[in-house]
Formats: sequence, structure tokens, C-alpha cells
Amino acid sequence: MPGGRLTQQERRQIAQGLADGLPYAQIARALDRPTSTITREVMRNGGPGAYRAELAHRATERRARRRGQGSARTPEPAPQPHGRDPEAVHEYQEAFVTALMAQGLPQMMARVLGCLYTTDTGSLTSAELVQRLQVSPASVSKAIAFMEGQALVRRERDGRRERYVVDAELWHQAMLASARSNDAFATTAREGVRVLGAGTPAAARLENIARYLDFVTESLTRAAEQARDVLHARAPDVSAE
Repeated sequence: MPGGRLTQQERRQIAQGLADGLPYAQIARALDRPTSTITREVMRNGGPGAYRAELAHRATERRARRRGQGSARTPEPAPQPHGRDPEAVHEYQEAFVTALMAQGLPQMMARVLGCLYTTDTGSLTSAELVQRLQVSPASVSKAIAFMEGQALVRRERDGRRERYVVDAELWHQAMLASARSNDAFATTAREGVRVLGAGTPAAARLENIARYLDFVTESLTRAAEQARDVLHARAPDVSAE
């Protein structure tokens, strides 16, 4: 499997694959690259709807020049507990953030959430997030506020400081919040049926959407409740390692 940076020709193939509606995995197979490489490339450069090969190539070259200019100031990856490889952890965090962005989460929110989820405590202060992500306190604050509204994080007091926390129960609550969002949209769609007139093509379309969302919402809620205990399975004890 080839390594190194994507070439300009590979980026053109990615752009063509996106234009043809191909999934990332299929584009990756055609280029003999990991799917995560393609996903990360697309999400870093505008997303599937705005990706342009030439612009992506130039942007990558600019980032490489900036890294080269600032290499003397770039900190080494932080030491890791449990004998983890710091470079491997960093690479995984990048892949995790990319996966969150592919689910529709904005980049800064994905970076904060990825940092929290790959921390053993599942919690960090604003200062710790600023240090780890090398961003401003305002960026962290804005990301946290957004994700609180989505039930993705919560705040806890730690003396005079606030800690931002993720845990398994929050993941469950986020799933239920998604189900409630679907339910609200179904209600809006049915209001369109009344306004547009039952039996008309537009009303039929909206009614079908509402029925589909009813089924998905009910199934998602039931499955989330049935699987809830899975999120609370105990991790193996690694304290002796």
C-alpha cells in the first residue's frame, strides 16, 4: 500500500469519484489507500460537496510549508500512560476527529470531542483543552456551548474550575436527542400535508417522509434503550500495567 502524501493526480481521482457519487471506501480501494486517508483529505478541504483537487493540492502544500517553518516550535507528542505509543495515539485521534466530521460535526467541535473521548478520565478543563489543541479559550468555549446543546458534553465543578465531561450515558442521551429531532421534523412535515392539501403530490411526499421518520425514531429509541447497558460495561483493570 503506498504511503506518503497524496499526489495531484490522486486528488483529481478523488474529485472525480466524489462527482460520481462513490463512497470513500471505494475511492480508497481504487487508489490503494486507507479509507481514513480519503475521508481526512476530503473533510480537510471543503467536504464532499466543495472538494476541488487543485485547491486541495495547493492548500496541502501551504500547510506543509507552514509546518516546515514552525517545526522548531512544534512540541513532541505528550507522553502517554499504559505504555501507549504517543505517535500512534496522535494518529488515532486524527482519525477519530475525521470520523466525527464525516458525521457532520464541525471541525473544532470534533477536535474537542475527540480529545475528551481519547482521554482516560473522559474529562478536561478549558486550560487543558487549550494546551492540547493549541487553540484559543474562546474557540473551546464556543465548541463546548454548541455540544452542550446537543447533549454531547456536560460541565462539572472541580473546585474553582469547570471540567468538561463525556461518558457513556451522554452518548445514549445524544441518540435520544437525535430521535427527538427526527420526531420534531416529522411533525413539521405533517403540518405541510395540511397546508398543501391531502392527496396532492407535494403533500404525499411530506407524509411519506413523516411516516419514514416515525418508523426510524421509534426503532432508534427502542434500540437505544435495549442497548443502554452495553455502554456501561466495565473496562478491564489496567492499574497494574
